[in-house]
Amino acid sequence: MPAIPTERLKGIVPFVCAADTGGFTAAAVRLNLTSSAVSKSVARLETRLGVVLFERTTRSLKLTDAGRAFYETCTRILAELAEAEAVLAAQKREPVGTVRVALPASFGRLCVVPVLLRFSARYPDVRPHLLFADRFVDLADERIDLAVRIGGPPDLPSSLSRRFLGRERLIFCASPAYLEKSGVPKTIDDLQEHTCVVYGRPDGTQSPWAYAMADGQVGQCVVRPHIVAGDAEAQLAFVRAGFGIAQLATWLVRDDLEAGRLVNIFHGAATDGLPLSLLWPVARQLTPKVHALAEMLEAHLHIR
Repeated sequence: MPAIPTERLKGIVPFVCAADTGGFTAAAVRLNLTSSAVSKSVARLETRLGVVLFERTTRSLKLTDAGRAFYETCTRILAELAEAEAVLAAQKREPVGTVRVALPASFGRLCVVPVLLRFSARYPDVRPHLLFADRFVDLADERIDLAVRIGGPPDLPSSLSRRFLGRERLIFCASPAYLEKSGVPKTIDDLQEHTCVVYGRPDGTQSPWAYAMADGQVGQCVVRPHIVAGDAEAQLAFVRAGFGIAQLATWLVRDDLEAGRLVNIFHGAATDGLPLSLLWPVARQLTPKVHALAEMLEAHLHIR
């Protein structure tokens, strides 16, 4: 790890305190310093950074745009340091502090949040901060402690650890109303004569539907979509309402199948989909909060 010049740390606490209190005098009282000492410390910080952090008036201080951005970074770093010191000082074994979790949008809401409710009940000193996004979140850039990911490249950078949880199971579904109106397809080829609801990416492309063949191989078919949805829950809503047939993950449609709102059309054509994994930065894998959350998610996430 490269050495960090101590000059980079000077002036940060007076700067943050002045921003919080709105003035050098109030910051000086809080820090038990003179107003002049706080003012000079911030001035030296501005000189070193080469930017103006405060717009100064005779009555108050106001952060500049550059000052606001620097303030947000400084407060985050100071908060993380305070949390690390508190955990070490108390030698706590119980998870504590903020845990930032990145989740796929639909899977996160439907499958992960119920597990997080259990986690929060068990560990009330942990404060979950959830990010819902179907894109592949950069864990380092967005300061993520733990990510649940569907899909992704097989190889990971050395800075990340992964725990494989299984694969999606994909089936072909339609509502009873649609099948009564349009008939039940007998073969995969019959899908070309039916209206289909497909998942579409933001760039407009769509993946072919995979299906298991009688010889054990996996085939692919490309259908003419009647409706394209860029969200799994929206895709499900159209199928549930009788607008067509879709290939959907069992974790998404389990309740609808059990309630009879949807019908599994080709039982023998079900196939495995994308892998489900937990990811976390190697540097954080030993922290109690990350370890406890990873253990609970692994125990309770079921995707089939």
